[in-house]
Amino acid sequence: MIKVQFAARAERWDSYETPLNTAFLQAGLDVDLRQDHPAQEVDYVVYAPNSDLQDFTRHSACKAVLSLWAGVEKITGNPTLTMPLCRMVDPGLTAGMVEWVTGHVLRYHLDIDHSLATQDRWAPKIPPLAQERPVTILGLGALGSACASALTALGFPVTGWSRAPKQRDNITCEHGAKGLQRALSTAEILVLLLPDTPDTKDTLRAETLALLPRGARIINPGRGPLIDDDALLAALDSGQVGHATLDVFRQEPLPLDHPYWAHPGVTVTPHIAAETRAVTAAQMIAENIRRGETGAPFLNQVDRKLGY
Repeated sequence: MIKVQFAARAERWDSYETPLNTAFLQAGLDVDLRQDHPAQEVDYVVYAPNSDLQDFTRHSACKAVLSLWAGVEKITGNPTLTMPLCRMVDPGLTAGMVEWVTGHVLRYHLDIDHSLATQDRWAPKIPPLAQERPVTILGLGALGSACASALTALGFPVTGWSRAPKQRDNITCEHGAKGLQRALSTAEILVLLLPDTPDTKDTLRAETLALLPRGARIINPGRGPLIDDDALLAALDSGQVGHATLDVFRQEPLPLDHPYWAHPGVTVTPHIAAETRAVTAAQMIAENIRRGETGAPFLNQVDRKLGY
């Protein structure tokens, strides 16, 4: 029998116990799922970084740690976590992100805020067609690629930027420092979906914000540290950035005295762009355990050197 430890907060157990056991059964896996297996007997850990489990030293037989989170920046620096680590790429999470990003891109593209602000008068303002509105997405991983495909299907010309060269159908792909400059220079709407690594910290800072077309809109459902907050506020005040929708922050919950709350050029959403769905996430976890038991490569295994 495969021994799987569920290491997450108590409310997560209530959400995941039944979907996980159902997924294991459907995958033909004989699993003993518990929160309290003896550490040295555990084969796999289903893991949330905010759980009480932080020291993996005693998990000597563990074949893999399967994270419930898409982001792994809070895990990769743990020196006791030496076994394979897999991040969560959940179809439900991806669908949620695509819907959220598409909604906020369309808000800016159609200038819905103008309509809301002119409910006391007749003030026509005709938006351009999607084909006339360049969108740039920084990050072409699973989430960025899915969002890029959805926006391309609506007619937007999409440029994607990544650290290393990538190819995506119907998307202009850029990479590297020069590619970042080109990607930002056309971005009337900019979407941030990069991972949080030392290399991506402050990707948007004074120098890079200055590369955007004046009045560009920014959407960040990725990671808070991707943006230099002071530089963004200055760019908003000067009109270099027209508006920013921010879902993630360096400190969460966002402190009540943070300037973002009161700034007229900022929309704050409370880290809701994408959430792992228990049923679809459980299926991904079951598939990775099946792979671990049959010797197949794990899905979405983290490259420790890259940090994602």
